[in-house]
Amino acid sequence: MPDSYDSRTALVVVDVQNDFADPKGSLFVTGGEQVVTAVNAEIEAARRGGATVAYTQDWHPPETPHFVTDGGTWPVHCVRDTWGAELHPDLVMEGPTVRKGTGGEDGYSGFSMQDPESGEVSPTGLHELLAERGAERVVVVGLALDVCVKATALDAVRLGYDTTVVAEASAPVELEDGDGERAIAEMREAGVTVL
Repeated sequence: MPDSYDSRTALVVVDVQNDFADPKGSLFVTGGEQVVTAVNAEIEAARRGGATVAYTQDWHPPETPHFVTDGGTWPVHCVRDTWGAELHPDLVMEGPTVRKGTGGEDGYSGFSMQDPESGEVSPTGLHELLAERGAERVVVVGLALDVCVKATALDAVRLGYDTTVVAEASAPVELEDGDGERAIAEMREAGVTVL
């Protein structure tokens, strides 16, 4: 558990969606079901401490260069308005949701999206939301540790937040063995506290 939550802290819950957290999901992350329980414990702690809780949600169009079917890396997942894109039904909801990848972008970070063809980066609105609420510190949990959690944490550090990742409230997808450990090392090198 991170140090106690307070009004200057934001808990960012990354992509706890059916396609990642349910064994029937198209890009199921091993251990995803247990992550939901661990994330809910963090949400409860954040709520008790008066912290902001915000959620991110992949919300892809049916066709996008992000998907392997259109030349990208990933299987089709989290297509808007489908079961797979819905936040997991057991996830406790305590705040606003920011959607990413809505126009076919690579939406790895909760803070920014990148056009897979032009490379142009655009904000998701999460930074503005947290700034309006006075957040100075960010705690990141959710799925997957070595992809969207990592990208969100690295962006949070770049944006000036004191950033913590709770590894027990996350899990790696591990396209290659060791991706989870490499992600933790990369985040720590960038100044992220990984618990």
